[in-house]
Amino acid sequence: MAGEKSTTYGGQLLALLFNATAIPNIAINATSSPLTNLYVSLHTADPGASGNQTTNELSYTGYARVAVARTTAGWVVTGASASPAANVIFPSPTGTPTQIATFLGVGSASSGAGTLFYAGPVSPTITITAGLPPTLTTATTVGEG
Repeated sequence: MAGEKSTTYGGQLLALLFNATAIPNIAINATSSPLTNLYVSLHTADPGASGNQTTNELSYTGYARVAVARTTAGWVVTGASASPAANVIFPSPTGTPTQIATFLGVGSASSGAGTLFYAGPVSPTITITAGLPPTLTTATTVGEG
């Protein structure tokens, strides 16, 4: 049986994950060792529902995931989508990179497989260019829908 969640509940789930905001009478943020950051990654293709943070992840020289605080200062949750509260600026590539970022991911780990919570398309795509840091703007969204 297929189903869907309400827009309100979808927003509450996003606020729980991105802002550490409890869902009244349902869920609280972890009381012991909660995540304080979420890690944003760039990908050359959709990591897919069964992917992890390394699936199709960029690999240019100098690349690293970017930590964004798991708070309202780090993420803006509106309705059923979440956006970074400030631009997410990745390290500048060195050498002669040849990759294009077409998807972004938000996950649990600063490196390695980690849990990929959300992924979504980057629009417009980002051509990786030596010396220019790839940047996701505050208009970038991921979410329920």
